[in-house]
Amino acid sequence: MRYMPHTAGERKEMLAKIGVSSVDDLFTDIPLEARLDGLLDLPLHASEMVVEKNFRALAAKNLSPGEVPCFLGAGAYQHHIPAVVDHLIQRSEFLTSYTPYQPEISQGTLQALFEFQTQVALITGMEVANASMYDGATSCAEAVLMACRVTRRKKAVLSGNLHPQYRDVTRTTLQFTEFAAEELPANPAGAEDLAAHIGPEVACVVVQNPDFFGRLEDFTALAEKCHAAGALLVVVVNEVVSLGAVKSPGEMGADIVAGEGQSIGVPLSFGGPYVGLLATRQKYVRQMPGRLCGETVDQNGKRGFVLTLSTREQHIRREKATSNICTNAGLCSLAFTIHMSLLGETGFTRLAALNHAKAVTLAEKLDGISGVSIVNDSFFNEFTLRLPTDAAGVVETLAEKRILGGVPVSRLIPGDPAFANLLLVAATETASEEDMDAFVNALKEAI
Repeated sequence: MRYMPHTAGERKEMLAKIGVSSVDDLFTDIPLEARLDGLLDLPLHASEMVVEKNFRALAAKNLSPGEVPCFLGAGAYQHHIPAVVDHLIQRSEFLTSYTPYQPEISQGTLQALFEFQTQVALITGMEVANASMYDGATSCAEAVLMACRVTRRKKAVLSGNLHPQYRDVTRTTLQFTEFAAEELPANPAGAEDLAAHIGPEVACVVVQNPDFFGRLEDFTALAEKCHAAGALLVVVVNEVVSLGAVKSPGEMGADIVAGEGQSIGVPLSFGGPYVGLLATRQKYVRQMPGRLCGETVDQNGKRGFVLTLSTREQHIRREKATSNICTNAGLCSLAFTIHMSLLGETGFTRLAALNHAKAVTLAEKLDGISGVSIVNDSFFNEFTLRLPTDAAGVVETLAEKRILGGVPVSRLIPGDPAFANLLLVAATETASEEDMDAFVNALKEAI
């Protein structure tokens, strides 16, 4: 091994120190069927030109959302990103920056994060926001942990219409803690009696708006019932553009808001990296995970920025940390901040209105197809279709026609025949009239 930095003797000493006889012993928790028993079916070596050619051929098999009509959603959305965003985030001072431990030489990074926090607090209707999480799913899990710490209770109630991947990540996060989650079944109609599940052991109720199926709801009454029982309300938002049009979680009485900021400034990028959002009430700030950038003045009275709160394990004793998140999606949060600054309040609300208008137009076109019906009684820019046939097969047929026609619900909730014919469809500002008509005509043929 030309690039192995340690000698055989050093490796043997390290293995002995941790009490194993070989490196293979470190992988005993991984099932045998999940391990490779030999080399991958790849050439042992190839020239740079050959590797580039092979990878270009692989990339050509992808159907890029930027090149074809795209109606994908389900937590990741195709939005237009102004060219200036990419230009600014590629400046060397941003590309080379890391955790701003020394505020006197990290003022630009700290100010960018401070502005990011301000924007997130404003659009969510909350009092304070942190300096970003990894993504919406991990932010949701962190919100549940935070609620358990605040209330000193050990159970979270998860709405059945919370994004399935957010549920999965939350469940995974909780499995080795003293906390647990009660997960309700998914229901496209949105008829959940969440209040009936609030007991003295419940730390929080977690809901999503718009929910996984695109349905909108006002959770003000639920927030009041949570508070009356000593529980917190966590509202998840995975299409952040919706906050430019609908009642904010803060106005509904939410205690913690967890969300995904990908829609602003961050491309789809085959699923990541994205940027998690987390905001809360000022009174809970000491239990907020991650870190908080603040504004102050130096000894000369000049404006400056600092890490006001750093309660993660890199900064304090691990057992006292509110989170083990080891970094933040700094470049993605910067892209979010730049794009949001370009939009401004007026532009953000106009963008939201345009998204809703596009979705309404598409819904009207699709509702006219025989055998197709819209499940939702409300939506922002995404809704659920019920097809007369298997949705996954229809999506594959549409892809062959070079149309990304949505996400079959069965991909995210597999194994349940009740969801086999359901298709999630999103229409953002990028969907043109021609794109919609192409989708409608192709869907008619596909079913």
